Amino acid sequence: MDKTVVRAREFAVSAHGDQRYGDRPYADHLDAVAALLAPYGEQAQAIGYLHDVVEDTATSLEDVRREFGDDVAAIVGIVTDEPGANRRDRKARTNAKLSAVASGKELALVVKAADRLANLRESAAGGPASKLGMYRREHPEFQAAAHRPGLCDELWREMDRILS
Repeated sequence: MDKTVVRAREFAVSAHGDQRYGDRPYADHLDAVAALLAPYGEQAQAIGYLHDVVEDTATSLEDVRREFGDDVAAIVGIVTDEPGANRRDRKARTNAKLSAVASGKELALVVKAADRLANLRESAAGGPASKLGMYRREHPEFQAAAHRPGLCDELWREMDRILS
């Protein structure tokens, strides 16, 4: 594993501390996302490890920038959910941001798709049925915002298969 990927994993696992992903350590979710991103390169995997640190921990985007540079921080900023009054509001704001992803920042869409697929796999493997239903309800808006034909189509095909 590339040293940047190892450093990103260590940084993220430390930042998430005792957080859990269901009944397992949060690192399990991060590892699942990074594994899905392996075909997209080491930068994608590093960002996969970092994708939730700003959203779910006390880590700031500036902390990510200082440790991993401007390019990684920019992508982490894109994949970080926007604040909102509730999940629906947060997702609507985040989807608006994903819809506007500029050329050259498409890696953010790949990371977001890998994160969603990891969540779907977990839900389909026995996670709470209500979560799978929630993802199913959110999918049309998420797909309209984040899918770009020819970009990580295999992730989208698996999402569609799980949700069908």
